[in-house]
Amino acid sequence: MTGYTRDHEWIAAAGGEATVGISHYAQDQLGDVVFVELPQVGKQLRKGDVAAVVESVKAASEVFAPVSGEVVAVNETLTGDPALVNRSPEGDGWFMRLRVTDPTELEGLMDEASYKAFVDTI
Repeated sequence: MTGYTRDHEWIAAAGGEATVGISHYAQDQLGDVVFVELPQVGKQLRKGDVAAVVESVKAASEVFAPVSGEVVAVNETLTGDPALVNRSPEGDGWFMRLRVTDPTELEGLMDEASYKAFVDTI
């Protein structure tokens, strides 16, 4: 199951865990990403908490937890190659993996078509 938030995070959930990153639209708006601050493994996040920070040549932006959970992995590759977020925002440029603590929160996410329609209104 893949979903999107109004804050432009994407989440791919399967088997109680979820991978989180920012959407193609978000990275496009940021421009060239130059720094990513990732959360600590083991950190407990509630839906809507600031989970990470991404900085670009244009701006700094917060990445919010789309669902509640425990950070079980972070994408260390982004530390040395933050531009991976630009090259593969919804693939290899993921930020973290969460162990989802409230699966019902996944129900409030937009699917790809709904997210595209949302972005078209911006």
